[in-house]
Amino acid sequence: MTKRTSPEDIQDWDDAPDLNHIVNDKRAVKRATPAKGRRRNRRYENRLLNAQIDSHLTPEESEES
Repeated sequence: MTKRTSPEDIQDWDDAPDLNHIVNDKRAVKRATPAKGRRRNRRYENRLLNAQIDSHLTPEESEES
């Protein structure tokens, strides 16, 4: 069984195009519909990208938002 998707799985912006390979749904066969699996993958892709953005912001930039 594959491990869970973690924000640490994407190390740099160079990994962003490979999100389809990084985000892996280990419960794909248990999903009621394929649409729910796609929704789950889309949410994890967004979560990984947001974590990457947050890690690159300096404290001053995050206070302005």
